Amino acid sequence: MLTKQTQPEPPGTSPAHWSKSPAGPFNATASVSPNSPATRNVACLGATLTIEGTITSEEDLQIDGKVQGPISLQGRRLTVGRTAELDSEVTAAEVIVYGKITGNLRARDRVEIKKDGSVFGDIITVRISIEDGGDFKGRIEINHPEPRTGAYSESVSVPVAAEII
Repeated sequence: MLTKQTQPEPPGTSPAHWSKSPAGPFNATASVSPNSPATRNVACLGATLTIEGTITSEEDLQIDGKVQGPISLQGRRLTVGRTAELDSEVTAAEVIVYGKITGNLRARDRVEIKKDGSVFGDIITVRISIEDGGDFKGRIEINHPEPRTGAYSESVSVPVAAEII
């Protein structure tokens, strides 16, 4: 099922007004005007969908099904739901993983691997967090954000192979 939702912009990483659901990490329950600047459009790919091909979007995306192929959400958030299985190269501003990704991730801002989430591939990001129970195997490259002066920004490459139990 392909649906579009409007959800409030989360002030942090885990808004209190979202509730967990079996198919995905959250349901938006706040009532916010669709024209409010605090809202974000979220496209959803349901748990029964299987997609082979390229996905590009200019809005946030939650995937609960299976995807094989590159995903590009420049400047947007990708949420990989608990039932999701991705065999994809992913480019986004933020990637939050509750399900499984096999492939490399490039996130301009952050990557979060939640409990029971797994990533098997290399990650390039500014910030990363892996919760207890999250699984990761690959290499992490931390890119420091460029200073506002436009000066050269160095990156640090850290080989990591970890399974957090």
